Amino acid sequence: MGDIMKTIIHDLDESYDLLFKKKYENVIFANGKYAPCQGCFGCWTKHPAQCYLKDALQTVCRQIGKAEELIIITENCYGAYSPAVKNVLDRSIGVSTPFSTYRGKQMHHTLRYGRKEKLTIYTYGHITKEEEKTFRYMLERNAINYGFREFEFHYLENLKQLEEME
Repeated sequence: MGDIMKTIIHDLDESYDLLFKKKYENVIFANGKYAPCQGCFGCWTKHPAQCYLKDALQTVCRQIGKAEELIIITENCYGAYSPAVKNVLDRSIGVSTPFSTYRGKQMHHTLRYGRKEKLTIYTYGHITKEEEKTFRYMLERNAINYGFREFEFHYLENLKQLEEME
């Protein structure tokens, strides 16, 4: 099958950003310095898969949409993504279209870039059992919405575990 296109979204510090950029072609550093989604839906309708905001996330829909595997590394925030990672994901709504279809007997938006292989979440920081349950459920729903065939959840007790990540 060859190498698959992986995209990494992370909220770690700049040293990890440099480390990931040595290993992966497509790294999105969720450093919190991006404008939030304005909710205009222009990336859905007026200029598909491109945000009108002129910053580093302007084409994040395309970056995520073309990834066969998406890896998200995020601090746990009450069983969900950190605000910086959530901002990146909010700005990527253009990976789908405003049209709807059935997938798994449920209504979902059609995928602009087709089905993907795998969505993997690595979370760190304090997490309760209930937060982990919430996170796993959100991951399952996100995988369906983004069109991923598989998904995995990993809790990192120590960030050094990222060095083992392929």
